[in-house]
Amino acid sequence: MTEGRSSRRGSSRAVRARWTATYETTPYQRLPWFDPDPSPQVVEALRQHFLTPGGTVLDLGCGAGSNVLYLAREGFEAHGVDLSPGAIRAATERARSDGVKAEFHVGDVLSLDYRAARFDGLLDNGCFHTLPVGRRRDYAREAARVLRPEGSFVLSWIAREHVSETGPPHRPSLAEVAAALEERFLFVRTSFHAAGEGNGPSRYVAWLRRRATPQPPRR
Repeated sequence: MTEGRSSRRGSSRAVRARWTATYETTPYQRLPWFDPDPSPQVVEALRQHFLTPGGTVLDLGCGAGSNVLYLAREGFEAHGVDLSPGAIRAATERARSDGVKAEFHVGDVLSLDYRAARFDGLLDNGCFHTLPVGRRRDYAREAARVLRPEGSFVLSWIAREHVSETGPPHRPSLAEVAAALEERFLFVRTSFHAAGEGNGPSRYVAWLRRRATPQPPRR
């Protein structure tokens, strides 16, 4: 169970209803963000030993679970959480069909149902940029709470440079993401991937470490 959950405000009723409806009205395979394969940045993080097999990992906004299933196959204790019951049903069914041991739960990234320092690693492949701008620091606090000190965090989001009409309305710059997360996370590596460099829209990828102590004061 969570610690002090009553003090953490979750997503609004309207946001919950919207994400519930998304998976009820459209088969998950037809949603624009669905990919049956793991995200390239997750594969690379594993290849570079930024994520270490055998550890516990949580995918924030896991959708239909492709990254969770991949990491479970690679030897992780892999968990996924999503606000949409339909997404969790899809992910659970895919795990069952593939014979993969993974845990999926309906949950809110702004008020997670996990104890402090529960995980060695976190993933976010497209959840952060869906949040209301005013809730970004709340997200950072909750992510830091469930990740152990010096734990790894692989974060990807649609870039501000993505100019297509399709995509999330809030497309953060690297500076905006740093403003929300830098107090609690150390930016180990960042990269920009323009549309046309492989599939998908322009995006940023950041590899983060949970700070063991608060960010040093400004000099």
